[in-house]
Formats: sequence, structure tokens, C-alpha cells
Amino acid sequence: MFFDRKELTNDQLVTFYRQILLPRMIEEKMLVLLRQGKISKWFSGIGQEAIAVGAALAMQEDEWLLPLHRNLGVFTSRKMPLHKLFLQWQGHPEGYSKGRERSFHFGSKAHHICGMISHLGPQLAIADGIALAHLLAGEEKASLVFTGEGGTSEGDFHEALNVAAVWNLPVIFVIENNGYGLSTPVEEQYRCSQLVDRAKGYGMEGVRIDGNNLLTVYDTIRGVREYCVREKKPYLIECMTFRMRGHEEASGTKYVPAQLFETWGRKDPVVLFENWLMSQAILDADGVERERQRIRATIEEELQLAGAAGPADFTFQDEIADVYAPASEITGEIPGSDRELRFIDAIKEALDEALQTHENLILMGQDIGAYGGAFKITDGLADKYGVARVRNTPLCESAILGAALGLSLEGYKAMVEMQFADFVSVGFNQIVNNLAKLHYRWGQSADVVVRLPTGAGVGAGPFHSQSNEAWFTHVPGLKVVYPSSPQDAKGLLLAAFADPNPVLFFEHKALYRSITGIVPDTAYQIPIGKARQVHQGNDISIITYGAGVHWALEFATAHMEIGLDIVDLRTLQPLDYDAIRQSVMRTGKVIVLHEDTLTGGFGGEIAAWIGEHCFEYLDAPVTRCAALDTPVPFNTTLETQFLPKARLREAIQRLVSY
Repeated sequence: MFFDRKELTNDQLVTFYRQILLPRMIEEKMLVLLRQGKISKWFSGIGQEAIAVGAALAMQEDEWLLPLHRNLGVFTSRKMPLHKLFLQWQGHPEGYSKGRERSFHFGSKAHHICGMISHLGPQLAIADGIALAHLLAGEEKASLVFTGEGGTSEGDFHEALNVAAVWNLPVIFVIENNGYGLSTPVEEQYRCSQLVDRAKGYGMEGVRIDGNNLLTVYDTIRGVREYCVREKKPYLIECMTFRMRGHEEASGTKYVPAQLFETWGRKDPVVLFENWLMSQAILDADGVERERQRIRATIEEELQLAGAAGPADFTFQDEIADVYAPASEITGEIPGSDRELRFIDAIKEALDEALQTHENLILMGQDIGAYGGAFKITDGLADKYGVARVRNTPLCESAILGAALGLSLEGYKAMVEMQFADFVSVGFNQIVNNLAKLHYRWGQSADVVVRLPTGAGVGAGPFHSQSNEAWFTHVPGLKVVYPSSPQDAKGLLLAAFADPNPVLFFEHKALYRSITGIVPDTAYQIPIGKARQVHQGNDISIITYGAGVHWALEFATAHMEIGLDIVDLRTLQPLDYDAIRQSVMRTGKVIVLHEDTLTGGFGGEIAAWIGEHCFEYLDAPVTRCAALDTPVPFNTTLETQFLPKARLREAIQRLVSY
């Protein structure tokens, strides 16, 4: 193997040797601890160290790296304290994820490292968002993200590269092609002769290099970084390497032909670089041994320091507290007003005011720019605030949600508009596994709002009418907001933008132009997690939200003889249990009304909670009134039959007669 030192000094080359030797020796120690049962799992990067170390050395220390399982060299090259890494791998509360995450599934903003998730592909789009933040801030920086050859088969790979190319983002995509995705060989992963050829399809440059040559990796990435920053463009690098151990230690390597270990064993990146240094008289055998002894002593000292941390002490309170990032309490009153706005105009006004208030807020979505969005809610905002802040996106929900998270890592606020709530399914992973879990995993907030036009009643059929809020109320870390009035829509949306947590904001599209209400012309916020009593009564409680509020109010107006106590939840997560309890105490009879289908709908959770916590106040079983358990039909007669409004009278009469 030829090593081209270029302008590197002897001292720099020795430093490079230390950097590549350190993760190798740590791994060797970890394998011993694994056999001793002192750590539970290990993903080995032995044989691939040159890629992680070379990349980390080539990038600036304040540029984000997004590593995967086999990139220990990223963590060590960024000088993360070894004893804290050891605590992390032992699942100790003083580790980077407080015992909540395994091996390399954690990050550190202080070190500009973003923690991975097991799904691999979603990391790529986060790098897009980070690079976008650099562009918006006018910073001469790039981001670098790793994937394996197996990860290139995921849709997230395509989406992330496409967005980076279309938006001219300075992102370096590094493929570590080690020949196997767990046990699946490359011939079962793709048919192109080399993965770097895919760069051309996205309109970007790419190169394939020897991933076991530390200096080649370093020099290539350093040059590519300069190119990305200068040209404001992405770049794809395919690093050829080999995994010398199993996917993780328990999986073994029986599926790998023995001759491959022999071939790649001769290309060991640590040994080859060490031998070259000695051949160039930069180090001699004694010098190599001194370096190894120094690192060995450091490892033992740091292990002792980790061992002195004391027994693990986990508390229920800490676990619950860390699911969400702390949010400022909203205490202001809603200003008086006599101005009426439509539901849709209240949302548009909130977006306008949020863009004025938060100069770091970026709106993203399909057709939201000059076209104004599918429902014209963002019409005019691109002209007022510029296309850099009100951004049209390609049709790739997963990548844009990931980019929103990347923006958040760099201190921006991001909003993603789903054209229809139904389409969020193709971005589901980013929401439930990246956005929702980020703060719990490593203390990093995900300052992202996702707007979702939802609901039926407009004859739009099964793919533009679903009520899918219950998909997300199950996921800790998300806040789920669902207003029913123009005043609440504006106040809750402004509160969502002020909140540092991921907020899913459902907007019933049948209400957009059919509902009007009093809306102050100044900025105000309504607390997330607080319900509202919209009608007082002592006979039957109707716990509802969204369009259900208007169905219930319509019935109450037409049947004044029945005292309906109507509670508009407004927020589904966190849920206002006290408001529910107070209503149950007032009436003793409860209907939980929602537009979603009955089975698995959010009403089941509410009914269960009432049965468990308010049983002594009940005078009748809790009744659920929901949509039929079918997809949403297109024919308006069928749709009317599908919606729970058609069965609300029957449910109320049944409780009246109970």
C-alpha cells in the first residue's frame, strides 16, 4: 500500500498513528470485557478504523459528524473522555445517554456528533439539515455522514442525496463498503458495478477510494470538504474496506469465506500504517511499543475512573422528566378582540407572526412557496420572507423531516407541512424514532413542528381523509395538538413554535373555510396540554376534539333539553386528565367522540383512563362514538355513513335512557 504523506510533518503522522491505534486498542479491550460479561454488546470496527479516523481528522472540530456502529474512531478523534465512553458502553447513568442507549447510539452536541438510530438511513437526511443551517447562516462549513453499503438500499439514501443535490448542500456522504450487511453480501444488495456510480444520477460528483489507507481517506475527505464548502455542493465517497469480525460479536462470521479474511488481513489499516511509519524511520520498534504502552495505560486508567463512578442509580422521576425538553410556561391571557377569522386564516396569521418572532424559523413543504401550499395557507409568505425561509421541497417526506431535525441541531426552528396528514406515513420513522426519542436518548431537543391537514368530510377518499393522530399519541416524546376553533388554532400554533419539542399539529381541513371565530390580531399563546370546556351541562359529558367539537355543539344547540358538558381536548399529548375528571364528576355519563375509526382510536385510551380513575363517578358505561372500521370512502353518501356524526344522536339517547 502506498502512503502519500504530502505536506504532513513527522509529528502529524505520529499523531495520526496514535489516533488510529487508539480505537483498535480500545476495541481489543472491549472484546475482553465482553467475554467477561462487563459489557453486553459490541459492534466491532476492527479493519475499518482508517475511515472513521481519517474523516474525523479531515473535518473541522465544529463540523458535525454522523457516525454509525463501526465508527469508534470518530468518538475518540473528537477527544471524548474515555471514562465516559466506558460508562456509556456499560449502560451507566453517567454515560452520554444515562444508560438509555447502547454502544454507539448516542450523540454529543459539544463534540458535534449526532447519535445514530438502528434504522441507519435516516441519519443521511439529518446531515442535509445541518448543511442547510450552515448555508442559511453564511458559514463556511460542511457536514459528513456515514452509511454502509447495505444502507444505500434504503429509500432514505435516495431521498437524502436528492435533496442535497437539489438544494446545493455541502454534505459529504461516506459509504463504508465492507462487503456485508450483517450476513447479506454485496451481490445481493445491488447490481451496479460500484456504488459511487450512483452519484451521477443525482447530479453530484463522487469518488471510490481505498478505505484502509488512512492518508488516502484523510486527504480525499479534506479535499472534498474544501470542494463542498467552496462550490456549495454535496459529494459521494465510497470507501472500500472489510469487516474483520461479525456484524456484532454474537452473530459470528461463519457466512464469510475464509480467504476473504486472509486477503483483507494483509490490508489491516493499523498494521500497514505502522509498518510504513517504521519503513520511513518516522517511528522505530521501540517507538511503536512506547505508543502502545502509553495507550494501554490510558485505557486502564480511564477504566478505573469509570469503575469509581459508583453503582447505577436510576429514578422514575428522571426518566419521565427527560422524555421532553423543558418548555417555558405559558401564563399570558388571550387579548380581547371582536375580529372574526376563518380557521384557515388564523393558521396563516400564526405562521406569519411566528416568522416575524423567530428569525431562525424555516418553513418547508411541498408547493408551499409561490404556489402557497395545497390549501393556500402559505400564500404570500415566500414573497414576504424569501424562498430561503419558506422552502419548496422535493416529494420526499422522510428526508425533509430529517432535514428539519438537522436544522434543529444547529439552533434553528423548523416547520414541515405535510400536504395531507395521510402522507406522513412515508416519514413515520423520522418522527417516531428520531424526533420523538432524541431528547430522551442524549438530551438534544428536536425543535420541529409538523403541520398535518387531516380528516374527512370533503369527499377526498381513503388517501386524503384519514384521521391518523392515534398513530402518534402512543409515542413518548411527541406533543400532539388538534385545535377546533380559529382562536385555538392561532394560539396553539404559536405555542408549538415556542416549544422546543417535536409538535404534531393536526388541522381539520373541513374546518379550514367553514368555521369562523374571534381571533385577536396580536400574538398570543395557548398552553399545550390544556383542554377547554366549550359547553356546560350536567347530564352527559362529551369528550372530543377537532370536528367532533362542532358536531357536539350542533347537537347541543338543537337539543337544549339535554345538558351536554362538552370538553374540547385541544391537545392529545400531553392530555388534560384533570379536565376530563372534572367533566365526569359533573355528569356521571360519558361519550368519547372522535372522527378516527373505533378500533385503536384515541378514544379507547380516554375511556380506559376514565374507567380506571373515575369509576366511582360513573352512572353508566363509557360510550365511544367513532368512525366505522373501514377506510374512508370517496362517495359522499358513504362518507356520511362512515363518520361518527351519523351515530352521535343514538349514542346520546342510549345514555339518556340508561
